[in-house]
Amino acid sequence: MSDSDGQFCFAGVTPGSFQLTISSPGFAAQTASGRLHPGEDYTVPPVLLDVAAAAAEVKVAMTPVEIAEAEIKDEEKQRILGVIPNFYVTYNSAAAPLNPKQKFELAWKATIDPINFGMTGAIAGVQQAVDAFSGYGQGAQGYAKRYAASYADSAISTFIGGAILPSVLKQDPRYFYKGTGTRRSRIIYALANAVICKGDNGHWQVNYSSMLGSLAAGGISNLYYPESDRDSTVTFENTLIAIGSNAANNLLQEFLIRKLTRNPPTYTPATSASASRP
Repeated sequence: MSDSDGQFCFAGVTPGSFQLTISSPGFAAQTASGRLHPGEDYTVPPVLLDVAAAAAEVKVAMTPVEIAEAEIKDEEKQRILGVIPNFYVTYNSAAAPLNPKQKFELAWKATIDPINFGMTGAIAGVQQAVDAFSGYGQGAQGYAKRYAASYADSAISTFIGGAILPSVLKQDPRYFYKGTGTRRSRIIYALANAVICKGDNGHWQVNYSSMLGSLAAGGISNLYYPESDRDSTVTFENTLIAIGSNAANNLLQEFLIRKLTRNPPTYTPATSASASRP
């Protein structure tokens, strides 16, 4: 600490050569050197810090688009047991909204993920085993048709409900993990998110993207399902089933899947960035 005159005194300094460095935040550091003889009181000449050379301290915040892109990269690493993709959930309650390009990017990554091809093959195999969509027949040809139809169902639903409609209606297709509160509040939150979603404006709203997406995907599927399986009533029933499936998936996301996801990202409460110049 300086004395009342603003001067500094260093006692007990070993005689010999010395170098003194003077620095202060935002100013260019200065140095002074000399030689101290035994029993000598050495006075260092006044040192002036160069204000003109002061380094500006600037903290620049990332843009919302850049923040969202970084979060997407985190989401694309989320895999249940390190294998099954879990891209459409964010563990950041204040996640930045996605722009249309990012929504299509996420849908594309989910659609072409290798695990998706494997799961589609398993679904087609079960369908063939129980002779679902019997109009497709059996054998390699029947399996190929079931595989193509199953993959088309997944891809169409993902793109319409996860990219096209969310871009048009400005809604976020992801599930926002809650993780806090009472068990009852988290159950209600998970179930409600089957029919509501967060808009790009940060407000909760009816999840038209998901519901209309399921309805549209069901209607389109009538173009390639066997004629005996084409039914508008079934389309509406499948839409209701999709809503129920989303509710069940949300419950799993809230209470189980995060525990099974390797190295899930963690986020700290958002703080505002500032720019200052001393």
